[in-house]
Amino acid sequence: MPARELQEQLNTLREQLDQNPPLNEEQREHLNDLAKQIEAEIALEKATNDSSLADNVNLAVERFEVEHPSLAVTLRNIVQTLGSMGI
Repeated sequence: MPARELQEQLNTLREQLDQNPPLNEEQREHLNDLAKQIEAEIALEKATNDSSLADNVNLAVERFEVEHPSLAVTLRNIVQTLGSMGI
C-alpha cells in the first residue's frame, strides 16, 4: 500500500514539474534526480532502511518551501510515506 501511495505522490511531483514552475536548471535537475531515486525505491518493492533518500527529500522540502510551497507539500508527503515504509 505505501508503495502505491509513493507512486501517486511521485506522479503528482512530476505533474507539478511538467507545469513548468519557475525553477532554475539546477533546481529542476535536483528534483528530477530525487524522482529517479524514489522510482528506484519503488522498483525494489522493499524498504532498504537507507535514510539518505528521506534525508535528501527533507533537504529539498527546506530548499523549496518558501519559493515553491506546492512542491514542498508534495515532497513532505513523500517523506511521510517513505517513513511509513521504514525508509
